[in-house]
Amino acid sequence: DRLLQSAAMISLTSVSLQRGGKPLLTDVSAVIHTGQRVGLIGANGAGKSSVFQLLLDQLHADSGDVSLPRQARIAHMAQEVAHGERLALDHVLDGDSQLRAIERKIERALEAGNDLALAAGYGELENINAHTAVNRAEQLVSGLGFSTDDFQRPAREFSGGWRIRLNLAQALMCPSDILLLDEPTNHLDLDATIWLEQWLKAYRGTLVLISHDRDFIDAIATHIAHIENQQLRLYTGNYSAFELQRAEQLAQQQSEYKKQQQSIGEMHRFVERFRAKATKAKQAQSRLKALARMEVIAPAHVDSPFRFKFAPLDIQADTLLAMHEADLGYGGEPILRGLNLGILRDSRIGLLGPNGAGKSTLVKSLVGSIALMQGERVCANNLRIGYFAQHQLEDLDMGASPLIHVQRLSPTASEQSIRNFLGGFNFHGDNATGSIGHFSGGEKARLALALVVWQKPDLVIMDEPTNHLDIEMRHALNVALQAFNGAVILVAHDRHLLRNTVTEFLLVADGKVEPFGGDLDEYESWLISDKKASRADNGDTLKAPDRKAQRREAAEQRAKLHPLKRELKQVEKEMDKTAVAIATIDEQLLDEALYARDSKAQLQTLLEQQGLLKRQAGELEERWLGLSDELEKLEVAAETG
Repeated sequence: DRLLQSAAMISLTSVSLQRGGKPLLTDVSAVIHTGQRVGLIGANGAGKSSVFQLLLDQLHADSGDVSLPRQARIAHMAQEVAHGERLALDHVLDGDSQLRAIERKIERALEAGNDLALAAGYGELENINAHTAVNRAEQLVSGLGFSTDDFQRPAREFSGGWRIRLNLAQALMCPSDILLLDEPTNHLDLDATIWLEQWLKAYRGTLVLISHDRDFIDAIATHIAHIENQQLRLYTGNYSAFELQRAEQLAQQQSEYKKQQQSIGEMHRFVERFRAKATKAKQAQSRLKALARMEVIAPAHVDSPFRFKFAPLDIQADTLLAMHEADLGYGGEPILRGLNLGILRDSRIGLLGPNGAGKSTLVKSLVGSIALMQGERVCANNLRIGYFAQHQLEDLDMGASPLIHVQRLSPTASEQSIRNFLGGFNFHGDNATGSIGHFSGGEKARLALALVVWQKPDLVIMDEPTNHLDIEMRHALNVALQAFNGAVILVAHDRHLLRNTVTEFLLVADGKVEPFGGDLDEYESWLISDKKASRADNGDTLKAPDRKAQRREAAEQRAKLHPLKRELKQVEKEMDKTAVAIATIDEQLLDEALYARDSKAQLQTLLEQQGLLKRQAGELEERWLGLSDELEKLEVAAETG
């Protein structure tokens, strides 16, 4: 329970570092204070993991000084996969090295018959509250998605991703003043990610976190350390605050403004398309706000190396895929029963549900990689499904190049067209034509994703697509999915991606697949407070409703509907007019002549008009959301009468 109280917990002074002849840091100085939670970000290869190695004394700077308090206890998540006969719970308990050291001391005292040493050892156990250790370890393992049956299983029996979870639990088990976590959510599902987020919020030490999950960083970080161009710069605030500051810096680079406007245009079109079909104001509110915000931070990504798009929908059917009275599973008892589901050409569905409830089973059944146990699966003629899952990284040919992988899909495609396409995924030169055996997990994931995009799918189904992808690649995927006019089904622990690319949620739980009417914040609350169980427990205590009073109230509610609908239509007209005006200015801003020195006044006028119109659009959107929410409530009340 002790925590160091020194003001400076980590200090870098004029640090320079090279790896393999490549400069990573040049004359970097920074100070991280006690209790700060720092998100360490930067492009792949920028030096984030090397900074961790400096802090762990596994790597030494070429010049400068890295300083930590001598007595600081440092915990970090091992990247090597746990294996052997060590039981899962014992592997996690090993994280408390002090506990294990005292236990070994007691064993030696027992062997030697040294009662004095034995008494001292038991006293030390009491001082560190050792009696709570097993319970704490069980809570960590359970929170990260393991069942009680898993506690006594050997580590070797788990898959690689689950063994990494054990390493994470082991790091959290270690009493520490400094906690270093490198991509802790990569192998977690959404439920475990939310649990870890809550745990880290309560952590009292100094946290340094490498992650590409922006919502996760947002919820936890008090500061951002950004590595770019061999420099490390500290920003106060979470990732959103950093992104806005960076957007302001890059927006001043007018040579990049044209790229920014093109990205904003795609986002506008997605917002308009989504609002037109939104039926639940409660869901619309959080998503529209998130989408509108993307427009503000667009400049922060104008220098991204990733640029790609999904091909437009090339199928006429309204229903792309349907299941009727389907039982899903792998043999024995079905995991999901009696499923009736239709995927329309504009469906954008996020799948939610606890670990093991059947999300991956549903995805594989939709793709057709596992047969239905019962029922019917019907596809539209010539339906092309683009399927992305983590196991596809293992199926890549390590001896082949990205170019060859694409050529195998389209033997008649020209080499130059393939090179141009791969360039959008930042595969250039030798990276495009050389074998992928040396590729990192992120590069393999990018290639697997590129193969999906190349096949021009009508329906995109993705199971945890963002594992191993950095923030810029996640942003590019976000924008590409927004611009895609086909159907999307998504399982992801990346809440930013879910919020910005899907319009409805399905909850997979208790052997069923049902619509989830809330947004992701409500799903998080549902998980944390176990509302489902409490609703079941309280169901029998509800009083019988007064039907006469209900009918009277419903009639009153219906009388209020007409003026609300009129006002809503008027607001929608104003929104359409404002959107047209914004689009007109966006088009004008694409004119390169505007960025000449003698057109500065005209450019400034257009930017001011654009800002005014966008503020008006935001106000109208808030009004639209409020009216929609009020109308929805009144309609529900009227229907129940």
